Amino acid sequence: MGVEYVSRVPRPPLDGLVDDLYYLAGTPPYARLTLPPMPAALLVVNLGAPFRIRGGTDIQTAEYADGCVITTPTRAFEFGYPRPTRSVGVHVKPWGLAPFLPMPAAELCDRPVTLEQVWGRPAVAELRDRLATADGPHEMLTLLEEELMRRLRETAGLRLIRHTSGVIAATSGAVAIGDLRTAAGVSSTHLAQRFKELVGVTPKRMARTYRFAAAVFAIDPAGPVDWGRLAIGAGYFDQAHFGHEFRAFTGLTPTRYVEVRRRFLREHPGHAMDGWPLPAD
Repeated sequence: MGVEYVSRVPRPPLDGLVDDLYYLAGTPPYARLTLPPMPAALLVVNLGAPFRIRGGTDIQTAEYADGCVITTPTRAFEFGYPRPTRSVGVHVKPWGLAPFLPMPAAELCDRPVTLEQVWGRPAVAELRDRLATADGPHEMLTLLEEELMRRLRETAGLRLIRHTSGVIAATSGAVAIGDLRTAAGVSSTHLAQRFKELVGVTPKRMARTYRFAAAVFAIDPAGPVDWGRLAIGAGYFDQAHFGHEFRAFTGLTPTRYVEVRRRFLREHPGHAMDGWPLPAD
């Protein structure tokens, strides 16, 4: 039992859009995982049995046989893996999906869609066939990288969004959006529209997500947590503000979150998937 996980950073210019390409195969630690929102998007090409996702405000769980595309989320979503599972995917920077989407990213916000809905059934079927017959994970990642390079297109406004997003990321969300607008020389309306079109959320929402992610990564679940100090360090007004944001993003209180993280560490120490996903079982 266990999983095989292989990842690598793509070559330029994809490295400005993509954090890494990855291969995942085997038996996940839990049949259902909750993924809190983070400042990133996701593209998965499924090569095994269908998986299931319940995302955003959806009550129903949908099945994804070919793969899925998820833009920068605002809410946690639940990912149900088949056991075993096999896929290749792309961890994408918040703005990185825009050059590969035929629709505005806002249309997909908190609404995971199948890969076929984005790239079309014939193209996805052909890609999946080539991946399924590839000689190992590294060749599969090369094929996926080549597919992304082939589909890469010029995207109006992307330079603006990359620059302002970079400032937001560098400050872990602790930047005044008005200052970004002024520095970019555009109106607040224009900046918000471009963000929604290319990222799926407003710059203010992205800043909140970066701040939340910074707070989560500052938590050491193996030891005691000083919540007040952590909240102030992450830029929250106080511990009550931090708790409210935490529940909005995860559906959990901070203390309950740590309990669930500790369960993962206890039951699957050193697992490749530890760090962000939480057991939903």
